[in-house]
Amino acid sequence: QVQLVESGGGLVQTGGSLRLSCAASGRAFGTYAMGWFRQVPGKEREFVGGIIDSGRSTYYPDSVKGRFTISRDNTKNTVYLEMNNLKAEDTAVYYCAAARSSNIVRLDSRYHYWGQGTQVTVSS
Repeated sequence: QVQLVESGGGLVQTGGSLRLSCAASGRAFGTYAMGWFRQVPGKEREFVGGIIDSGRSTYYPDSVKGRFTISRDNTKNTVYLEMNNLKAEDTAVYYCAAARSSNIVRLDSRYHYWGQGTQVTVSS
């Protein structure tokens, strides 16, 4: 069992930056692939990036590539999402998730554990 708690969301102006954190409790954090998703009311949940269990590989969709960076510190059981050059369309609730996989997982249905989410609002 893994519990995930996101933090770091808030209100930021267009072009600004935020760093989200996701702290995990439970066993064997370093054996899980981690992902970040976001969701706007009325829309499907969107994958914004993933990182493998070791942290050596990441993946981003084109919508955030070059602006978002995922990293993890397995000694602290924490995964991060660094978001730069934020746009109004990045406004959403952001979730971290853990999957029992050593590879990057893009599909939300393959994640086993989810955090409660943190709101990110980008004002223009």
